[in-house]
Amino acid sequence: MKASYRWLRELVPSLEASPADVAARLTHAGLEVEGTSEYGAGTESCLVVRVSGVRPHPTKSGLRLVTVDRGAAAAQEVVCGAPNVPEPGGLVVLAPLGAYLPAKDLTIAPRAIAGVTSEGMLCSESELGLSDESGGIIVLPPGTAEPGTPLAVAVPNARDTIYEIGLTPNRPDGLGHVGLARELAALFEIPFGMPRPKPEALAKVADVATKDLVAIAVEDAERCPHYGAAGAVDVTIGPAPLWAKYRLQALGVRSISNVVDVTNLVMLEYGHPMHAFDLDRVRPDASGSRRIVVRRAKDGESLKTLDGVDRKLVADDLLICDGAGPVALAGVMGGASSEIQDDTKRVLFECAFFEPRGVRRTARRNAMHTESSHRFERGVDPGDVAAVLDRAVALTIELAGAAATRGRVHVQPGAPAGQAEPAPTAKRALRFRGQRVREVTGVDVPFAVSAGILARLGCEIAKTEGDTCEVLVPTHRPDLGREVDLVEEVIRVHGMDSVPAELPPIRASRDVGGREELARRAKEVCAAIGLSEAITFSFTSERALEALAAPAPAVKLDNPMAEHQNVLRTTLLVGLLDAVKNARRRDERDVREFTVGPVFLAPAAAATRAEVDAVLPDERLRVAFALAGDRPAWLEKPKPLEVWDAKGYALEIARRLTGKPASVVPASRAEAPAHLHPRGAAFVEVDGQRVGAFGPLHPDAVDALELDGEVLVFEMELDPFAAGAATPKFAAIPRFPASARDVALVVKDGIPAGEVEAAVRAAAGPLAEAVRLFDRFVGGQVPAGHASLAFRVVYRSPERTLTDAEVDAAHANVVATASSKFGATLRA
Repeated sequence: MKASYRWLRELVPSLEASPADVAARLTHAGLEVEGTSEYGAGTESCLVVRVSGVRPHPTKSGLRLVTVDRGAAAAQEVVCGAPNVPEPGGLVVLAPLGAYLPAKDLTIAPRAIAGVTSEGMLCSESELGLSDESGGIIVLPPGTAEPGTPLAVAVPNARDTIYEIGLTPNRPDGLGHVGLARELAALFEIPFGMPRPKPEALAKVADVATKDLVAIAVEDAERCPHYGAAGAVDVTIGPAPLWAKYRLQALGVRSISNVVDVTNLVMLEYGHPMHAFDLDRVRPDASGSRRIVVRRAKDGESLKTLDGVDRKLVADDLLICDGAGPVALAGVMGGASSEIQDDTKRVLFECAFFEPRGVRRTARRNAMHTESSHRFERGVDPGDVAAVLDRAVALTIELAGAAATRGRVHVQPGAPAGQAEPAPTAKRALRFRGQRVREVTGVDVPFAVSAGILARLGCEIAKTEGDTCEVLVPTHRPDLGREVDLVEEVIRVHGMDSVPAELPPIRASRDVGGREELARRAKEVCAAIGLSEAITFSFTSERALEALAAPAPAVKLDNPMAEHQNVLRTTLLVGLLDAVKNARRRDERDVREFTVGPVFLAPAAAATRAEVDAVLPDERLRVAFALAGDRPAWLEKPKPLEVWDAKGYALEIARRLTGKPASVVPASRAEAPAHLHPRGAAFVEVDGQRVGAFGPLHPDAVDALELDGEVLVFEMELDPFAAGAATPKFAAIPRFPASARDVALVVKDGIPAGEVEAAVRAAAGPLAEAVRLFDRFVGGQVPAGHASLAFRVVYRSPERTLTDAEVDAAHANVVATASSKFGATLRA
C-alpha cells in the first residue's frame, strides 16, 4: 500500500510530525513502513516561468531558442528541443543553473549546444521524477502561478513523501488514506474528523433524480448486502488537473481522465473501490428501461473486462448487469461495454459492499488481482457507502463541471427499495475488562486510558461499570471480533515497547511422543544415510494423483491457494517429484531427497463420496524418498543410480526404524504398483508384513509429470512402527571356533538370488550361523543365460567345536538342495 504524507497531513491538519516520525510511529504500531521515497524531489529548485519568445536555433534544425520570464524583470534564453514549446505567454518549468534533479542524477550547468550556450533546462515530467513517461516539456495551465514561483509551491502535490506500507490482511482499513489518518490521529492523540464534502460542493444539482435514471435490483443479497448509486450529468470529459494527476502518479496510478481519476482518488482516500458507468451506454431491457441488476452468473456466460480479455464465468461469479447482459465482474473489474469514453455526458457511480470470500473466489478463479479485488477480499467498510458516493459526486462537479442528480439510491435487504439514505450498519458489541490488558500483556494500563485509546480508534464506549464496558466496534474494523483483539489495540497504541520481556509460564498441552517422535526418528534415519529432507505441501492436484495411480483424494478444498493445490495428497511422492522437476529445470540433475508426513486416505468404512465427506479422512504417517542422477564417484566416471541403490536405501531405512531384519520381495507384473516400472518394482517386508514399495518410476508417470528422466522412488508406512525399534538382545561372544565354507552355484539367470540364499540357509540347518552372498558373476566359463552366485556359509555350535565331518555333511546338503531345487551346479 502506497500512502502520501501530504494527503495524510490534509486529512489530519493538526499533525506536525515529520515524515520520518510518522513512518516510525506507524511501524511501531504494527503498520510497517517498509520504505519511503521522495516524489518530485527536484521540484523545489525548479521555477514556473513564462515563455516570452521563441526563435529557431541558428545552426541546428529541430532546436529552438526559448526566452523565458523568471519574474522580477529577469529573463533568460535556453535551448530546447521539445516539440510542445507553447506560444509566448505559456507557462513552463525551468531548472535554473545549480538545480539538482535526482530523477536523472543531474546538476544543471552551462552547456553549449550546437554553438549556443544554454544556462538552464526546460523540464519534462520524467526529468523531475513526476512520471516515467515523457511526451515533451511540462506546460502548465494558464494562471497556475506567477513567474519565479517554485513548482513545489505552485503545484504542492508535485512534491511529496511516499510510504510503502506492508499491511497485514486483517487491516483493510489501512488500504485508504482515511484509515491511515485515523490511525495517526489515535497514535499522536490529536483530533480526527471524517472528511465530508462541503455543502457548496454538492450545491450544483440537476433537476433529475438518480432513481429516475436507472432502476436497481439486487438478486443475491447474501453476496451484495448493500448496493449504492449516485449520478452526475452534464459531464465534460477531459484531463484531470495537475493536483489530481500528480497525486495519483505519486501513488503509482496512471491518470486517465477527470472522471476515471475521480474513482481512483476516492478509492485511495477511503479504501473503498467504486465504479463509474457511462449511463448512456447502460443498455435498456426489453421494455426500454435502463436497469442495473446484481446477480450470479450463468455457467458459460462471458464478459469482456476492461483489460480486453473475454472471460468465461461460472455460477459462483457475481455480476453487475444492465438490461442486456453483464457489464462488470462484481468487486474485481468493470466491463468494456459501459466504460467512460471521451463523449460521456452522464455518469452513474456505483459503491457497494460485496461479500469478501465470494470476491476472493472469483478473483482466484479468473487469475485476476486488481486494486479493487485486493480491498474487497479483505473487507471494506460497509458503513461508508453514502460518504464515498457523495465524495465522488463532489469531485466530479469540481473536476468535470458536472451537476449532481438528486439523491442517492441504496438497495439493502429488508429496506424500502430505492431509499435515498442507507439503513445503519449493525455494529458488533464486545465486552472489555480493563484488567485483561494487564493479564494478557503484563502492562498496567489504566482503564480510562484504555477506553480513550479505543475511542480514538473509532470505537463507541457504552454501559461502563467500574473497569468494564461494552465496546461497539466500528464498521471499518472487521478484524475486531474478541475481547483480546481490543486488548491488542490498546497495547499497540499505548506502545509495544512497554511490554516486559518475560516468558510467561507455559504448560505443554501433552508430552512429545507418538507420531511426532516417530516422524522425528524417521527424519534422523534418512538424514543419517545421506538423504536430504524436502519440505513439501500436503496439497496437490487430482491430475498429479492420477498420474501416479494414487488413491482418489478424500479431501477436496473449497478455497484452495491455487488450482494445482485443490486436494489433500494420498501419496508423499507428488511433492517429492515436484521438487525433482524443479531441480532439473534448474540443471540440478543429482537428487537424493526424502520427506516424512501424513497422507489423507478415504476412511475404510466409507463407500460413497457422500460417506467420505461425512467422515474424517484416514490420516497415515509415511516416509518416502526419490533418487535421480548419478551415484557419487571419485577418480572414475560417474554411473547413474539404479534400482539396487534404491533397494539399499529402502532396506536400511526399514532396518533402522524397526530394529529388525528387512527383506525384499520382487513384485510380479500383476501385483506391481501401477506407478512403478513392472521390471524393477519390489516390496519391503518386515516380519512378513509388507510395509513399503520401491522401484523405478513408470515411464508413463515420468511423462505425465514432465520429469525429464528416470527417477527411483520408495514409500513406506510408519504407523506400524509407532512402538519404536525392537530392543537389541545381548548375545555372548562365541566360545567355540567357526568353520566357514564357500560355495559357487551356477543357476539360470532368471532365478532370484534371494530365493537361492533362503534355500541355502534352510539346507545348512541349525549349525549355520550366517549365510551371505558375496559375489555374482556372468560370462567367462559360466554358460550363457546363467549366473554364478557365490555364498559364504559360517558354521558354528554354541556348545562345542564342530568336526570336519559334521561341517562336510551340512555343506553337502546345501549343494544337494540347490541342485534339486534350482538345477544348480558347482562352478568349476
